[in-house]
Amino acid sequence: MAEQPVDDFRKEVRSWLKGNKPESPSFLLPETFMEVGTDQQFDFLRAWQRKVYEAGYLGMAWPEAYGGGGRAQIYQDIVNQEMAAQRVPFVPNTIGLNWAGPLILDMGSENDKRRYIKNILSAEDIWCQGFSEPDHGSDLGNAQVRAVRDGDDYVINGSKIWTSLGTYAKYMILIARTSVDGPNKYAGLSFFLAPMKVEGIDPTPIKKLTGEYGFCQTYFTDARIPADCMLGNEGEGWSVAMRTLMFERGAVGGQAGGLSMMDLNINDIVELARRAYRNGRPAIEDPLTRDELVKLVIEAKGNALMGSKAKIPALSQSYPNAVPMSGKLRGSELKRKMTRFALSLQGANGARFIGDDALDGGKWQRSYLNAFSGTIGGGTSQIQKNILGERVLGLPKS
Repeated sequence: MAEQPVDDFRKEVRSWLKGNKPESPSFLLPETFMEVGTDQQFDFLRAWQRKVYEAGYLGMAWPEAYGGGGRAQIYQDIVNQEMAAQRVPFVPNTIGLNWAGPLILDMGSENDKRRYIKNILSAEDIWCQGFSEPDHGSDLGNAQVRAVRDGDDYVINGSKIWTSLGTYAKYMILIARTSVDGPNKYAGLSFFLAPMKVEGIDPTPIKKLTGEYGFCQTYFTDARIPADCMLGNEGEGWSVAMRTLMFERGAVGGQAGGLSMMDLNINDIVELARRAYRNGRPAIEDPLTRDELVKLVIEAKGNALMGSKAKIPALSQSYPNAVPMSGKLRGSELKRKMTRFALSLQGANGARFIGDDALDGGKWQRSYLNAFSGTIGGGTSQIQKNILGERVLGLPKS
């Protein structure tokens, strides 16, 4: 059967989104899955993801045998573009759709794929991530949560932190230490597709600077998980975790699609500069403001074109991995700079927040504070620069 012409498909998607975009609710929606802190927010976003999936617009390039669409990636790309253009809500199962799902399709058993993939797409099963720990945030290889084999189970003790959606998750991608006797700290780590709804697992929400919840610290107290939920072999968890991070950072493809956040973009900043006033005049008329704004526009447009650049060998032959491996760093740092600039446009009013009669309901202030989580999660900006230096530029570790 011939594939539908892409122009016709784009029109179809655009029409469906216009007819099915949910009306803004009476409560404040989060910007990303990392701010989902109320049942109202979660239920609204979960229902939206299910609707998108049932319409056939999520997981379009994943195999039909496991609940995907079995179509070419270009069709999912079009859906993603149209969702961003029409500013529809994001789909909340970010870790399942973008990290756990691609990992399972890449490395999981046939049973794993049939067990997990469809429910990831439909949002029936929400996933969270158990990598960082309170004392070892950026030193993943030094993870100390213990997993001890006991018959057909592993007994888990310790705690993980920044487990977004932890209170709603049914499963966690978990890295834990199964041995302390290996030749190095990485050799004793193992990777689990761990169930969350078992006795001894307690995800406790953490209040953020914004006043929102979403992050959790998850405590494991003699929690028993089945041994067959291990992905890969015992002691090989480090390589599985590194593969997961390649999906998380966007360095390799295979994600299910859909928006993962309600992102403020450079066009929003330009529009704000026209509405914000400095010395009685629109801020965009100030020469210094215009200069800073042009720098941000150039950086944003450059980032937007990076995907196309990576497909042209002549433009990326010196360092072919630089574009995909730098995506997370470039994106998170640009958002931090844009939201900081948005506050500077407001002058003294930038100190206001949600509920303080702030401009646009305080969304710029909230976005600025939330932007820091993007520069930490998935590897801090400092770690990302080290990775680029070592793996792209070939620089020594010291």
